[in-house]
Amino acid sequence: MESVQDVIVIGGGIAGLTAAALLAHEGLTVTLLEAHHQLGGCAGTFRRGRFIFDVGATQVAGLEPGGSHARLFQHLGIQPPEAEQLDPGCVVDLNDGSPPVHLWHDPQRWRQERSQQFPDSERFWQLCSWIHQQNWQFAAADPVLPVRTGWDLGRTLAALSPGNLACAPLSLLTVSDLLSLSGCAGDPRLRRFLDLQLRLYSQQPSDRTAALYGATVLQMCQAPLGLWHLHGSMQSLSEQLATALERDGGRVLLRHRALKLDRDDGQPGWSVRVEAPAKVQQCLRASEIICSLPPQCLPELIPDQEQMPDQYRKHLNSLKAPSGALVFYGAVERHQLPDDCPGHLQRDGNSPGSLFLSISRDGDGRAPKGQATVIASVFTSPEGWQDMDEKAYQQRKRELQDSIRQDVNAALNLPDEAWLHQELATPRGFAHWTGRPNGVVGGLGQSPGRFGPFGLASRTPIPQLWLCGDSIHPGEGTAGVSLSALMACRQLMAARGLNIRLAA
Repeated sequence: MESVQDVIVIGGGIAGLTAAALLAHEGLTVTLLEAHHQLGGCAGTFRRGRFIFDVGATQVAGLEPGGSHARLFQHLGIQPPEAEQLDPGCVVDLNDGSPPVHLWHDPQRWRQERSQQFPDSERFWQLCSWIHQQNWQFAAADPVLPVRTGWDLGRTLAALSPGNLACAPLSLLTVSDLLSLSGCAGDPRLRRFLDLQLRLYSQQPSDRTAALYGATVLQMCQAPLGLWHLHGSMQSLSEQLATALERDGGRVLLRHRALKLDRDDGQPGWSVRVEAPAKVQQCLRASEIICSLPPQCLPELIPDQEQMPDQYRKHLNSLKAPSGALVFYGAVERHQLPDDCPGHLQRDGNSPGSLFLSISRDGDGRAPKGQATVIASVFTSPEGWQDMDEKAYQQRKRELQDSIRQDVNAALNLPDEAWLHQELATPRGFAHWTGRPNGVVGGLGQSPGRFGPFGLASRTPIPQLWLCGDSIHPGEGTAGVSLSALMACRQLMAARGLNIRLAA
């Protein structure tokens, strides 16, 4: 008979892998379930002949000393993946005939850049910098948000500083409100720049992004923070976490999809019905569950009405993620690219939308020497893709691929015959690849009503069931979901009278 694990973690993306590795490191028996044939989730990769493409995420934050990934890797006793710091972190082309904006790593160089690009905006940037400094100090103390118990409250109060209390009145404001407070609301070019950048990290424009969240993500490219380009592929991040998990006795089950969660009758813990390879079903048992899937998946996983409070089920069923994505994957000869081609480029546009491009570096393992992969993503509505008939779907897909390719050609000054490979992924493809409802990307959007104390808690009202991932504080990206996993693990261990301590 299958032994009872301490914890089953559902989902092998970066959040689930981090949670499983942390708990195994603390001596718990852990099994990680991943429905796909590989780990990584939206930070995974796929191969097309000579080329390796990152599925979704193409940048990593938090590898600098004191960063979230650096702290976690140090705690787990593993080396971070080989990476280079991006400088500039991104180049933003507003497509208005003006020079593109370079997000330099050096703060002084970035200050000079923004003063040239957005005159009279320094009050806004200084306000964001002050908020970010308070946020950084708060986050480094590992608070627990949203607060649900006395232990959560104690941890959060211990993390507070006078600066955090001074920021509290801003918690219901947006980045657009910060523009108004600083007297910069009348600069449409600055607002458009902010809308483009914030959409990458919060899935919302400036008038819907929480001020406290936006102020920090707008500082991500600058020292002492920074954005990083991984060598090999994004898969190296998940491979390192999997190494730590298995070293500490954890078990990884690929191609094992969780179908149903049941509370064990008469005893604490859970039964997890799993579909294994060849569609064989089996039952695993654990004292506790950490679910890193989108929270909208939970009502289907727990169909028994008595096992989930009605109000919580209604709340989960009401959650709507704001975005899906269209992602163009292509490859070209490197000599076709501009001489000053950045690694990451954002370009404004209307149809089908603004592009975010990631271009591989020579020798980074994604393409043969002298060639390059080019990934271009566009946000789109996640609705309507799953029910489209096959003929209409393929026609729409071809049209969008042609349109995005033409936009990429314009952004990189490429001839149409330059492409060695090209294909397009849609929300329908992402739903199949990741199992995420409607193929959504990212979390719930970092609006004031969803961020921090007002968001979805990792501690659920269902005993021994915990959440982590991009819908849980502190939000999206590999760094954010790793911190959400740490928070869930600290709560789980505290319930057992234990503690996880990471070096500052």
